[in-house]
Amino acid sequence: MTVQTAPARRTARRRIRPGRIGVHAFLMAVSLAFLAPLLLAVYASLRPYDETAEHGYFSLPRHLSLDYYRQAFSDSGMTKYFVNTMIIAVPGVLVTLFLASFVAFALARLKMRGGLVLLMLFTAGNLLPQQVIVTPLYVVFNRIPLPYWMSDSMTMYDSYWAVVAVQVGFQLGFCVFVLANFMRTLPQEILEAAVVDGAGVWTRYWRITLPLCRPALAALGTLQFTWMYNDFLWALVFISDGDKLPITSALNNLRGQFFTDYNLLAAGSVIVALPTIVVFLLLQRHFIAGLTLGSSKG
Repeated sequence: MTVQTAPARRTARRRIRPGRIGVHAFLMAVSLAFLAPLLLAVYASLRPYDETAEHGYFSLPRHLSLDYYRQAFSDSGMTKYFVNTMIIAVPGVLVTLFLASFVAFALARLKMRGGLVLLMLFTAGNLLPQQVIVTPLYVVFNRIPLPYWMSDSMTMYDSYWAVVAVQVGFQLGFCVFVLANFMRTLPQEILEAAVVDGAGVWTRYWRITLPLCRPALAALGTLQFTWMYNDFLWALVFISDGDKLPITSALNNLRGQFFTDYNLLAAGSVIVALPTIVVFLLLQRHFIAGLTLGSSKG
């Protein structure tokens, strides 16, 4: 007969507490509620439209295939739109994280006068509704000249530069706020030792602080890529050439003038969502670490 020790008995009782079961049941229900639209889209994309039109989307399948995925990828020309999205999202994320980390380092690790006020201004910028400045930015971008090799229109309008600039401008404040608060939790003794060893500001930022901020940067990078990748408003406003539009606009090519196959549209939506899922899976460990940093401190 096996005799359980006191810690083992306490652990067993903790595992079967009704409260813990209720919490897990609630979390599972919330997760299923958020996953339900995606699961329904995947389910619909595998079924012919005639079948769902006759029996409904919640009926049992008679036939499943990947034909809609091949059709959605070819009919919408997604390869071109994927490239356009990467041209906007990748530089946008990198520039945003670089500028935000540099500003956050100055605010959090260097003794600056008015640093708190500046941080509040960066944070307040996120409270401005984006739609309010659509018209002013449209006018300004039409008046900013660019050389031909940077923009076919010879202005900032109808170029990737306009979309990247707006994305960086709107996302910078949030990233500065998060990184500044994270950098304040880093041990001050590390930078003091670097100063004693003769390290300059750039060395303290690039070689000491940034490596310690890797989890926070990974979490922000995941969020920023998702937000920039899924953006539809700014590209629609500042790009008039259809060949430059991002992937979110490719789904319009799957809609007919008089009829829309929503199963085909669901397949296209699943394809569009795949890159963000892949990015999250690749950075999942760092993303979760960035979210939980400081949770056990104190």
